Amino acid sequence: MLYFIGLGLFDEKDISLRGAEILKTVDVIYAEFYTASLFGGSINSLEELLGVEIDILNREEVEDENILLIEAENKDVAFLSAGDPLIATTHSDMMIQARKMNIKTRVVHSASILSAAPGIAGLQAYKFGKVTTIPFTEANYFPYSPYLNIKSNLENGMHTLVLLDIQAHLKRYMTAIQGLEYLMLVSEKRSEHTITLDTLAVVVARAGAPNPVVRADKIRNLLEEDFGGPLHSIIIPSDLHFVEAEALVVLGGASPEIIRNSL
Repeated sequence: MLYFIGLGLFDEKDISLRGAEILKTVDVIYAEFYTASLFGGSINSLEELLGVEIDILNREEVEDENILLIEAENKDVAFLSAGDPLIATTHSDMMIQARKMNIKTRVVHSASILSAAPGIAGLQAYKFGKVTTIPFTEANYFPYSPYLNIKSNLENGMHTLVLLDIQAHLKRYMTAIQGLEYLMLVSEKRSEHTITLDTLAVVVARAGAPNPVVRADKIRNLLEEDFGGPLHSIIIPSDLHFVEAEALVVLGGASPEIIRNSL
C-alpha cells in the first residue's frame, strides 16, 4: 500500500487525525519538501509528536529513482508532502504508476494554498482561472508564461492565484516583492499595460499560520512593504463582486474606492 498524506500548510499539528493514525501503522515513512514546505514546524517535530521516523527524499529520489514505488511493492509506505498531496502533478503521476503496478493507494487530503489563499482574502473560489507559478529566472531562462496566464484570466474576467518558486535545497523562497517585480518587468518588455503600478494585487503570506498576512493594494504600494518570512503567494483579481471588494478592504486593508468601483 502507498499512502499519499498531506501535511497541511503550517506546522506538524496540521496533519489530520487519519493521517497521524496511518503513520503509526506503516512500515516506512518518506517525505518531500521541494514542492512546498512547512515553516511553523519541522519533520523532527512531527517525529517527536507521533513517535515515528521519517526519511526526507530529494526530487531525484522521488521522480527518477522510484524509491517509493519500489518499497511499496512489498511494504506499507507513507509519502508525506506539505499542503494537499496531489496538487503536485508528479505525485499524481506516481499514483498512476502505482496503480499500473497493482500497488494499492490511498489519499489523505489536507489544506492547500489553492483554497486557503483565496479564502482568507475573501475572494470567491469559483471566480479563479488557471493557477500559475513564477519561477526564479536566470540569464538564459526568463519565461513569459506566468504573465500570459494572468493576462488570459483577466481577459476572461477571472482572478489568478500566483504561486512563487521554491528551491528548498538552496533554502531559497521567492518573495511577493520578487514576484511583483517579475510581472512589472514582463509587462514592460512586452510594452503592454496588463500589469501596471496601479494594478490591484493581493499578497498572502504564511497562509495557515496563526497570524497570516493578507494585503490588498496597488502594486506601487505593495512594492514598498515587508511581508515577512515565507511562504508568499500573490493574487491578481479581475472584476470584483462588491462582497469581494468589501473583503479586500476589511481583510486586506485595500482602499475603500474598490468598493465603489465594484458597484
